[in-house]
Amino acid sequence: MKDQIHQLLDQKVKQYNRLQFIEKDPICIPHLFTMQQDIEIAGFFAAIFSWGNRTTIINKSKELLERMDNAPFTFCTQHHDKDLKKLLGFAHRTFNDTDLLYCIEFFKQHYSKNESLETAFFESATAHHPAIIEQALTHFQNYFFSLEEAPSRTKKHISSPVSGSTCKRLNMFLRWMVRKDKQGVDFGIWKKISPANLIIPIDVHVARVSRGLGILKRTQTDWGTAIELTDYCRTLDAKDPVKYDFALFSLGVIEKYN
Repeated sequence: MKDQIHQLLDQKVKQYNRLQFIEKDPICIPHLFTMQQDIEIAGFFAAIFSWGNRTTIINKSKELLERMDNAPFTFCTQHHDKDLKKLLGFAHRTFNDTDLLYCIEFFKQHYSKNESLETAFFESATAHHPAIIEQALTHFQNYFFSLEEAPSRTKKHISSPVSGSTCKRLNMFLRWMVRKDKQGVDFGIWKKISPANLIIPIDVHVARVSRGLGILKRTQTDWGTAIELTDYCRTLDAKDPVKYDFALFSLGVIEKYN
């Protein structure tokens, strides 16, 4: 049975891990840019917005970028107070302009001292620890909300394993930034950790497919479930377990596999 699952998932990875996948997926947003910092910021927002309809996510991401003059790094780091008026009224589901303005301030502060957003997640001293992603996501949430004016309402948009969350959106963002292969979908611009350490982004669709295939035993969908699924995928490919996100997500969302 495991051989059949392995064969199916490998087939689906080959089918969906290709450039044609980009156009209808939120990863098309960071692909609009070539400068690393633009890719990081655009990718961060596209990932944070990634719940619900993919077309809406993409359209809302593009709307935000237009309000930033399609130069997110320059806007975040060099804006004047009057420029921020362009952002007022922006909303995507429960994410609103209060959350947005705080994110902009965080990026301004971070990039004033760092070249990349990678250092917000990974410090080289812990880069090879087995639980590096759990540590990184916990560290990132604490660091992200370390500014004095951090609004409590924004915390629901930046999850952490400490609360039991699957951290689906941030794990997806990390996949985009860290994972690299010849297909060109993921960017692979962050080098502090190996793709082998990444955690599968798990949502209701991926969880449903995984349970249908008999991969998952846990009945709830939480951080432990993300670890369980990733551990299984590591038995299929220890060096690149999260490539199976292409298969599980596409089976669930595109093919409506039950």
